Amino acid sequence: MMERRRMDAALLVLLLVRLATALEVPLDLPQPPTITHQSPKDYIIDPRENIIIHCEAKGKPPPRNGTHFDIDEDPNVTLKPHSGTLMVDISRVKAQQYECVYQCTARNKHGTAVSNNIVVQQSRSPLWSKENVKALVVQEGVSLVLPCRPPAGLPPPIIFWMDNNFQRLPQSRRVSQSLNGDLYFSNVLREDSRNDYICYARFPYTQTIQQKQPITVKVLNQEPADERKPIFLIPSGPTSSKMVLRGQVLEMECIAEGLHTPDISWTKVSGDLPAKRTSFLQFQKTLRIADASESDAGDYRCTARNRLGSVHHTIHVTVKAAPYWISGAPKNLVLAPGESGVLTCRASGTPKPSVSWAMNGIPIENSPKDLSRKVEDDTIIFTDVQTGASAVYQCNVSNDYGYLLSNAFVNVLSETPRVLTAANKVYQVIKNHQALLDCASFGSPIPKITWFKDSRSSTLDGDPYILHDNGTLEIHVAQDHNSGKYTCVARNSLGITENHIYLEVKDPTRILKQPEYKVVQVGRSAVFECKVKHDPSLIPTMTWLKDDGELPDDERLIVDSDSLTITDVTENDAGVYTCVMNTTLDHDSASAELTVVERPDPPTDLELTDQKKRSVQLTWIPGDEHNSPIKKFLIQYQDSLHHRGHWHNLTEVSGTKTTAHLKLSPHVHYTFRVLALNAVDYSRPSFPSRGLKTEPAAPDENPTGVKGFGTEHDNLVISWKPLSSLQSNGPGLHYRVMWRQKVVDSDWTTVTVANNSKFVVSGTPTFVPYELKVQAVNDHGAGPDPAIAHGHSGEDLPVAAPDNVQVMWINSTLAEVHWDPVPSKFIRGHVEGYKVYYWRKHSLHKHNPDLVENQVLIFSGNHTHRKLPGLHPFSVYSLNVRVYNGKGEGPPSSDLQFNTPEGVPGAPTHLLVTNPSLDSLTLEWSPPHERNGRITGYTLKYQPVVNNSNELGPVEELALPANETSVTLLNLKYSTRYKFYLNAKTVRGAGVAVSQEAVTVIDEAQPVSPFGNVSSSSGEDGTLISWEYWGPEQNVYVEYKENSDGEEEWQTKRVNGTQNFVLKGLKGGLSYSVRLVAKGHHDQLPHLSEELVVSVPAVASRQVDIATQGWFIGLMCAIALLILILLIICFIQRNKGGKYPVKEKEDAHTDPEFQPMKDEDCTFGEYSDNEDHKPLKGSRTPSNGTVKRGNSDDSLVDYGEGGDGQFNEDGSFIGQYSGKSASRETAGGHESSEAPSPINAMNSLNSFV
Repeated sequence: MMERRRMDAALLVLLLVRLATALEVPLDLPQPPTITHQSPKDYIIDPRENIIIHCEAKGKPPPRNGTHFDIDEDPNVTLKPHSGTLMVDISRVKAQQYECVYQCTARNKHGTAVSNNIVVQQSRSPLWSKENVKALVVQEGVSLVLPCRPPAGLPPPIIFWMDNNFQRLPQSRRVSQSLNGDLYFSNVLREDSRNDYICYARFPYTQTIQQKQPITVKVLNQEPADERKPIFLIPSGPTSSKMVLRGQVLEMECIAEGLHTPDISWTKVSGDLPAKRTSFLQFQKTLRIADASESDAGDYRCTARNRLGSVHHTIHVTVKAAPYWISGAPKNLVLAPGESGVLTCRASGTPKPSVSWAMNGIPIENSPKDLSRKVEDDTIIFTDVQTGASAVYQCNVSNDYGYLLSNAFVNVLSETPRVLTAANKVYQVIKNHQALLDCASFGSPIPKITWFKDSRSSTLDGDPYILHDNGTLEIHVAQDHNSGKYTCVARNSLGITENHIYLEVKDPTRILKQPEYKVVQVGRSAVFECKVKHDPSLIPTMTWLKDDGELPDDERLIVDSDSLTITDVTENDAGVYTCVMNTTLDHDSASAELTVVERPDPPTDLELTDQKKRSVQLTWIPGDEHNSPIKKFLIQYQDSLHHRGHWHNLTEVSGTKTTAHLKLSPHVHYTFRVLALNAVDYSRPSFPSRGLKTEPAAPDENPTGVKGFGTEHDNLVISWKPLSSLQSNGPGLHYRVMWRQKVVDSDWTTVTVANNSKFVVSGTPTFVPYELKVQAVNDHGAGPDPAIAHGHSGEDLPVAAPDNVQVMWINSTLAEVHWDPVPSKFIRGHVEGYKVYYWRKHSLHKHNPDLVENQVLIFSGNHTHRKLPGLHPFSVYSLNVRVYNGKGEGPPSSDLQFNTPEGVPGAPTHLLVTNPSLDSLTLEWSPPHERNGRITGYTLKYQPVVNNSNELGPVEELALPANETSVTLLNLKYSTRYKFYLNAKTVRGAGVAVSQEAVTVIDEAQPVSPFGNVSSSSGEDGTLISWEYWGPEQNVYVEYKENSDGEEEWQTKRVNGTQNFVLKGLKGGLSYSVRLVAKGHHDQLPHLSEELVVSVPAVASRQVDIATQGWFIGLMCAIALLILILLIICFIQRNKGGKYPVKEKEDAHTDPEFQPMKDEDCTFGEYSDNEDHKPLKGSRTPSNGTVKRGNSDDSLVDYGEGGDGQFNEDGSFIGQYSGKSASRETAGGHESSEAPSPINAMNSLNSFV
């Protein structure tokens, strides 16, 4: 029974195979067991936790567990429900009792699968054995090894060295830890002395740390150690060997001792090191090659070298291999009856592994014979299998370094095709990306897959489609036209089925505008833009990252739909910002760096060194440059002796320097400071340096800018630029001023001037050259011998005029004046230039009056000829020439008169067209105002203008004599516009032409108008005026005025460029005169159209008779009908008699102050012709028994005097309702039998309803 229960438990084992290519049988179909999950072969357990040995499987029918382990006899062992996982409770026992090899099986009627041999071992972290560690005393410079030798654990511990404060001991090229955990010193130093060298071992499974006894090292320094060449501490000897398994990490180490510390290098003797898998640890002492392969076998050489020599060691590496699959583990086979198949178990290893087969856990040689099965080494061949041949085959591949065990079943089935991919599945891919449309299927025999698109016109088996063996359809580069409906059809010999798949090709997500690199100053804002385009059917999500991590939670970072704004930037904001646009299918990203800059911090630690009498060296330490390189340093000084509190720029040095050699001046109390400049700004000044005083001395230099000039004709002003306090070099600064006339053997005159900048010498001759000197002197001596400067005494006005003045004309408006220069002795100063005064006296033409135009031209410099521009032709001019100096101008030369030659004339004064006729017209003109010579004649040109265009016809030309001022042109075309050009001529040529236009007319009394078909029409917006126009004038207007008895002015509207215009604002019921006007040149008469009389219709007022409106008539009829119905209801109620319950309640009321209305009357009150007016029912009665009439003018009581009740024409109710009354005694008084009013009747209806 227990065996039965154990068989019912499912056993699941993890099978590490490539499931993507394995054939999956749906679980609803018969199939042998398949192990899906199992514990690792070497299973190390934590002794503090329960033991769980996994074993899971699937199959149809569900597999049962088979084991030789009797769990009924051990209360600590149970099976996980509905599973084959073994669980051991170690709370009452030791875990080591269960250290052994486990293997589980999963079987059903179709076969048996087995797991690996699972070796269960308990992790161990043993304590360090007690030992008496003696202190190590060594001489400085020798090598040293501190052994660790940790206890053996499972798995091996991780070794590290620390001190008493749990701080890792520093390691270097000189001190390093070996692979076995020992600490090696290539040579020891005095600082290596300490008493807390502690080796620690950390055991990873139990997370415990074991500590070795501290080791004390004392380094002696009795005598200096001799330098020595390297010697290897490990490995020993010239060669060694190492074996590594394929796939493991190959680690080799070489540690050498020597003084000085050796450097280690590695080479592979038989080839190159694999760059991507190679790394160097422990300061090049350890060579590590990851994922070792057969190609890594060979000789490796490590070299230790210092300046005294080198040593080599060769390590021979061999690579062995536990078995590994070549083409993957064997795959499950699903065969239909009569089919054939192959199981392959192809593996390799070093040494070459052996292959053995088993069927359902039994060696295949011991299994029942099967003629359809043939075993050939690593392959089993099945031919013509039959139903019932299903089984699980085990392949075991092993050598000295391990084994591989794999289960693969052969399942013999007859099954119609089925598509396993979900129906109507929608695939979405990005354009230009790969599209994979799945059509997972199952059937036995294996179905053949065929794909169709949309109309099924042809199968999809060629470019651009790729059909994979598993039925997947691949479109390598999907395009928009690939979107649509796809159908996959699965068929075998037993049937056919199909499935529909939908493909949607989406536009890719692209960042159109990427964020850009930013350099931002602290405190300002940075904006990164990230504009994205994506498929509108996909939902985008914009994410911003900083340095590949999330953005800081800071309100200064503002994320918008397409930008990131960082306000009030700080230095912590610097970094790389990335915008990532994600959709459900793809993403795009772009990054930009933000560099935050700020002005540099001030330099620090100013120090003055190498001080001499006239120089000192200043050094400093630069401050933080804040991401903007320092361009230069500015050194300033303060002179506390002369200008305390004022800082002056002394010099600048490059931003790469931190030292400046400063020149010093005597008699200064210096203090220095330094400022740094980057691209942002200058830093704050550094703290001042210490003070530095220099001794006084005689001046090193004399004043500069020495000048001599006169302010009067008899003085000499000597000026200079005084020395600064820094240049004075000492107290008592004054100046020694010296001068003499620039003649041979003249003596120097010397005066002493206090600290000033000029000295005036009086009584000098006019404009005499002088030599000048100014020397600086202080209490400690005079400056160097001064240089000689030159100057002149004061100037006076010139006393002579230029001679030999002549004029040569170049053309009619330009002449050139020549003169002889004035001798220097008469100028009495520096020649500033010459002035030419000239004026036009009159024109040479008799018709022009005399005209004097005074003009002056100033020519700087000592010239002897200059040009006079802008002269009038054919005129008489006079001129004179004067020289001038700094004091003023001298006397004029004699006036010289000259005539200008003739020039071309100006345009005729006017040109008029008179007497236009059918084929002729007359032109009249006046001579030019500016004749510029004698008029020799006129030239008239004219040409026709084509109607309705601005094109010109052929030109006719006439030469006219000078004495004519009119001409009549005959034989012109009728009704034609002409354009005329007239200019005058002199001997110098033709002048500017004047133009005019005119039209020949049919009727000589009436000129032809360029307007035609002028008409008008009225609309809601105004009156539309339309016309045709073919004239050349560009300025066209509409003029209109009101037709009335008075004289109205024409109103003008400009309408250029169109042939219709809407006149707005015309008054209705009036008539207006309208005309069109075309205006050309101001000398031309305007062209008018015929006047058009426009009558503006009156606007009818929109008065509506409400009595004729349908809505009003309907309303009145409804009111009348309602009144009639109410009256009928009231009369019926009155004739029926009796009381309503409401009436009974009203009669029961005894409150004299409140009397409700009576419903049977359908009235609010009663009206009587008696003089005693009784109160209305339901009203409050005054104390005097009278009823006051309301203020309403519409009260029906006002209409109660005689006459039958009737309606007037507009439906209003007038007259009096009358009838016999019947009195009833009530608590409130008498009731009237008067007929009810319409208002009462309506209120009664409300109560009734």
